[in-house]
Amino acid sequence: MDRLWAGWRSSYINATAWVTPDDDSCVFCSIFASDLPADETYILWRSPLAVAILNAYPYGSGHLLVMPTRHLAELGDLTAEERTAVWDTVHDAVTAVTSAYRPGGVNVGANLGRAAGAGIPGHLHVHVLPRWEGDTNFITTVAETRVLPEPLDVSHEKLTAAWPGER
Repeated sequence: MDRLWAGWRSSYINATAWVTPDDDSCVFCSIFASDLPADETYILWRSPLAVAILNAYPYGSGHLLVMPTRHLAELGDLTAEERTAVWDTVHDAVTAVTSAYRPGGVNVGANLGRAAGAGIPGHLHVHVLPRWEGDTNFITTVAETRVLPEPLDVSHEKLTAAWPGER
């Protein structure tokens, strides 16, 4: 088997290595409860009701997640205030991604439940992902591997700088 060396990818592998939740805890809640700085947790923006954080295992550069700060799995369990906070944060995330990356388009979506593809089904989250024409290629299709042009810390810097002003 051939190997594609991408040593710079170690930051992605180690992105959440400091978080060691047991079977009953949530990696997102562990991150939110930590006292680590945003450049180590990859939190881009936070309010009492919603958080934007980089995806530690992105489909592409700039892929981030928006979620309520409260641990819940069901969309229907959001309060009216949480719905507003999450959707306002999705709006700001799209604005930041568009400003920082100038993509051809943006995917916004949620995988509700494991059967729908949620990797962490216990904590509701919305994906915001910049897209470009031809950003899926033979590496993704044949080798089931993604090649990303920048490490998470660079994505964090770009998106933090592009995040819209306070609401």
